[in-house]
Amino acid sequence: MPRTTIHFVRHGKVHNPDHLLYERLPDFHLSDRGLRMAQATGAYLASNPATNTIAAVYSSPLDRTRETAGAIIDALNRVRADRGEQPLQLVTDERIIEASNEFRGKRIGHGEGALWRNGNWRLIMNLWKPSWGETYRSIAARVGAFAQEKARQHAGQQIVVVSHESPIWSYRHQLETGHPEHWMFLRHTALASVTSITYDSDTGDVTDITYADPAADVQ
Repeated sequence: MPRTTIHFVRHGKVHNPDHLLYERLPDFHLSDRGLRMAQATGAYLASNPATNTIAAVYSSPLDRTRETAGAIIDALNRVRADRGEQPLQLVTDERIIEASNEFRGKRIGHGEGALWRNGNWRLIMNLWKPSWGETYRSIAARVGAFAQEKARQHAGQQIVVVSHESPIWSYRHQLETGHPEHWMFLRHTALASVTSITYDSDTGDVTDITYADPAADVQ
């Protein structure tokens, strides 16, 4: 049976000196360290014979994910050029975007504009079922619909999907436990990490889930 492997990559570290909850806001780019993280993950994928045959790269439309995907594409395209193959091009998809969050633009910490002012803290008392924006169930459903579509479209191939912590973990948690709700501080999705999910391309059934953190030591 043909199998499709989707490598879900979380973006690298973001330049955010004011410690804002940036969510879907524009103009939040990778920091210098974040770019090095993305490059490390790109090198990991490109240097491994098990992953350097990736056939397509998708990304959330936000700046930080597109920049992470760009670094990965650069690494993969160097290998493809050596093999005489056509270069990969980035494709964006709204279904793998960051979760919607009513706190966007607020600052983590204290002072004017901080998250904890004006009673906002009451909305985060139940971290299993957030009340401040898009539900985990909605997040997992849209990522799952995307994944099933791509598992069929790229039958027998591997692809990279650059997304965000909440979409990747909510979907994985749904697959592993039957429900997407989770304790947000226990997510196992480090910056620039790779969550690889393999599907039966015909049925869409998940056959394997693995995890790697190639940028763990990047400073």
